[in-house]
Amino acid sequence: MRLLALLALLVLAACSRPVPEGVTELTYASPYPPSHPFSRADQTWIDFVHERSGGRIKIKPIWSGALLSADMSMTEIRHGVADIGLITPIYTRGGTHLLRTQTGFYSGADSIESQLALYRCMAKVEPQFDKELEGLKLLALQGGVLPGILTSTARVESLADLQGLRIRAPTELLPVLRNLGADPVDLPMGEVYSALAKGVIDGVVAPPETLQSLHFGEVTDYFYDIRIPRGAYPSRAMDMEAWQSLSDAERAILEEGIGVWEAALAEENRAAAAAGEKIAASTITILPASTQDQQQFDDLYLREGQANARALFRVGIDGMTAYRAARQSLVERDTVQCGDTK
Repeated sequence: MRLLALLALLVLAACSRPVPEGVTELTYASPYPPSHPFSRADQTWIDFVHERSGGRIKIKPIWSGALLSADMSMTEIRHGVADIGLITPIYTRGGTHLLRTQTGFYSGADSIESQLALYRCMAKVEPQFDKELEGLKLLALQGGVLPGILTSTARVESLADLQGLRIRAPTELLPVLRNLGADPVDLPMGEVYSALAKGVIDGVVAPPETLQSLHFGEVTDYFYDIRIPRGAYPSRAMDMEAWQSLSDAERAILEEGIGVWEAALAEENRAAAAAGEKIAASTITILPASTQDQQQFDDLYLREGQANARALFRVGIDGMTAYRAARQSLVERDTVQCGDTK
């Protein structure tokens, strides 16, 4: 794998200009095009690193999935396919049991800032987080605006209407939706547009921003506005070997850039959500959830989150430490304060 990565980088190097003396060039890979909100946040970070380093660190972006895959991104970064990249732990094949499961512990963390804070509270007390990120230097966490359920032709006005619908959902929501009678599936977001257009799936758990950023407004008719909790996750990381090869001054700039990158991602998420809501108001039918349905969903979400945390014992992972940290750190709705949960 390392050999293939080096060959790929040699091909890229042959097509680029030589790096000036005194400049460190790092490749950044993303599956998204430059126009995507995530990529605009990436560019904000790239500009910060260039300016903060006085041009001594050059980030070379490679967009649109030219280097990284959705399900192998963490392994590819570890093996040097790119120095830095967008990672997707929820799609990774093995080795990210807790990173996938913990995204179901966030009920009550409505804002992006509280989602990131809650992740850090859990990671502070449970070393399994760092173990699953071994070989990577984490450069940004990502949260998001709370999603609802977009559907193509099925009009969902209550939880009962989900019966029999094939819905794309993140891992932590699969058992929740099954309990509500739906037929949930987990597939990369890049495949959802086609699946909706072809009728392979009936809907998708997604925030309003996807109406514009992923063009879901073209293939959906309804938005069931039930407030679905959303978890934070590691989203940008660097190959540890590449990280260790940097000077102390260069590492300090990238450490400083963590907050810049996370703030840019949050800003782009909110801006895209606002644009999506504007599109929704004019092109699709918004169907509000009742108070009773919202409470039923929240109760089921927490029950499944705890059950999934306990189930991690089967693979030798203490998921309950992270779950307790999440619930105890959320001192009130959307207010996070880490405590001693050991």
